[in-house]
Amino acid sequence: MIEKKAIIRNAQGIHCRPSAMIIRFVNSYEGDILVRTGRGETKLRSILELMSLELYPGSEVNIQVSGPDEAEFCHDLVALFETHFDFPPIG
Repeated sequence: MIEKKAIIRNAQGIHCRPSAMIIRFVNSYEGDILVRTGRGETKLRSILELMSLELYPGSEVNIQVSGPDEAEFCHDLVALFETHFDFPPIG
């Protein structure tokens, strides 16, 4: 098991589109993932679970990974949580 922290850097936080990208990446992993914040925790298998954590810019996230290649996967997942997603505004 490995655990690392990530800080949300996206200007709009982790909303629908970033959540979809994160969950798509997570669903390719065979091990266990636990994400903890001050607002709760989830095993991170659905977009709704991730969005329920209300991850705003500056939010701190603890990511715990257990399974094959856990160190590499955890590193990549931290990088994804800390991404500045560049989605154009809708409207």
